[in-house]
Amino acid sequence: MNQQFELFEIINPCIGVCRSNKKGYCFGCLRSRPERQLWHDMTTGQRRDVLRLISARRQRIILLKQKRQISFDFDETPELGELF
Repeated sequence: MNQQFELFEIINPCIGVCRSNKKGYCFGCLRSRPERQLWHDMTTGQRRDVLRLISARRQRIILLKQKRQISFDFDETPELGELF
């Protein structure tokens, strides 16, 4: 199996908000507690996987916000913490 050569380091996605919901996901970077704690020990592939997870979480938040705008009168919208 050929290993891909990385030209650039994957930078830490932290944006300095550093507040977590009750499940341990950061409101700033959308990483879980273990993803934040282990970032510096992760391989490039693991970091890339975390970035994919962050992207999926961000998409769910966008969809939830769109749903809230459409069904603003209903009381069935989940809290942001339920996305993680």
